[in-house]
Amino acid sequence: MLKVFYRLIKDLRMEEFKKKLRMGVIGGARPDKTSYDLAVQVGRLIAEKGAVLVCGGLSGIMEASAKGAKEAGGTTVGILPTSSRLDANPYIDIAIATGLGYARNSLVALNSDVLIAVDGQYGTLTEIAYGIIYGKKVVGLGTWEIEGVIQARTPEEAVDLATS
Repeated sequence: MLKVFYRLIKDLRMEEFKKKLRMGVIGGARPDKTSYDLAVQVGRLIAEKGAVLVCGGLSGIMEASAKGAKEAGGTTVGILPTSSRLDANPYIDIAIATGLGYARNSLVALNSDVLIAVDGQYGTLTEIAYGIIYGKKVVGLGTWEIEGVIQARTPEEAVDLATS
């Protein structure tokens, strides 16, 4: 009987998880300190909104945003370019190994309801492009200023724009 009860609770939690907004944070693997700190704030704000943070799961902006989300009690998903889930940064709850290298950028965009780009180089540009191709809202914070990217000045504004 107790086993059935625990299974029911687990099923209810999974249903809640499936309904949560998934906010992707994309950006460079080697950001400067300012961009890193902005990404930590973005991650924290995403968790405070009750959304799931999706990222590439490695270092830099990906690690910073996941760190912020975890510090605020959030859930993080890392879609890794490598073949091992053990390559994920320490703030990733659910690590998805793909073995796809940069091609995994498409999966980050596809598995996010909205994207926030912080900093970044050409890998970030591909994720922005995939986001736009997939019809996702893309908000930028200190990143590429191109058509289709809504520019924000602060982490608060970025998260507000992403959720409005």
